[in-house]
Amino acid sequence: MISHGKDIKIFTGNANPALAKEICQIIGTKLGDAEVTHFADGEASVSLYETVRGSDVFLINSTCKPVNDSLMELLIMIDACKRASAGRVTAVVPYFGYARQDRKAKSRDPISAKLVANMLTAAGADRVLTMDLHAAQIQGFFDIPVDNLLGNPVFVDYYAKKFGGAVEDMVVVSPDVGSVARSRTFAQKLHMGLAIVDKRRQKANHCEVMNVIGDVAGKDCILFDDMVDTAGSLCNAARAIVEVGGARNVYACASHGLLDGPALERIAESPIQELALLNTLPVAFGESCGKIKYLSVAPMFAEAIERIYQEISIAKLFN
Repeated sequence: MISHGKDIKIFTGNANPALAKEICQIIGTKLGDAEVTHFADGEASVSLYETVRGSDVFLINSTCKPVNDSLMELLIMIDACKRASAGRVTAVVPYFGYARQDRKAKSRDPISAKLVANMLTAAGADRVLTMDLHAAQIQGFFDIPVDNLLGNPVFVDYYAKKFGGAVEDMVVVSPDVGSVARSRTFAQKLHMGLAIVDKRRQKANHCEVMNVIGDVAGKDCILFDDMVDTAGSLCNAARAIVEVGGARNVYACASHGLLDGPALERIAESPIQELALLNTLPVAFGESCGKIKYLSVAPMFAEAIERIYQEISIAKLFN
């Protein structure tokens, strides 16, 4: 018997149960019998209807909208499992909220990503499994093991099949300077060129595109980012590489589709022909926009969970 758990038990909150069910189907186990409800005043309540004593428990819950409710559900589920003598508890957070608040940008700013890391650790999580943290250094905010899966292998496979040999004549475009590192890795795997959109952000959720660095004239481009919130940055970048850079066609992809506010309307009106998103967040948000295509991360998370349970390296999943 593996020392940290006699078997795998997987539970989920209300954030993205469809993804949790898909992961369980791939692993070949059933989703744990639990109920996450709320009292009239909004307090979260968790009930586990099966034993977890001595089990290796994986709790799947993205911290998506409503973010604070999803986070509290996860914290309370962790506490419930620890108090029920689970062998080990892994918080599986496909989308890690508050990751954009990873540093003090100005005086008296909080570092909320560190606070959330402290809360997960204090609740009793033994390790964290997530995907495409907004800033990779957030892994250092935890005093427990963190596995930060990368979504780009999913996109690499998708675009390699979609465009075949034509990918070598395409260009990956980073929508801002902060995304250059992940865009460069993505471009190298597809043997594409790289360009950068230089922008100046005036205030939160508003930005002004200034320049396109790199040759995109007459080429098909793929905008690559880690998340799409109100889609302002992404759509402005798409217009810039078409109107300023002279790109022929624009595709886009991002790991996390928050799609808040006017996001769907902006995407529909933008030059973007297709926006590929991972289903780390519920896919229902994109149903009203025909340009959005979802790719499943369930196979990657399923393999990661099995490898963590069996104490096998997950390095294979990064290639």
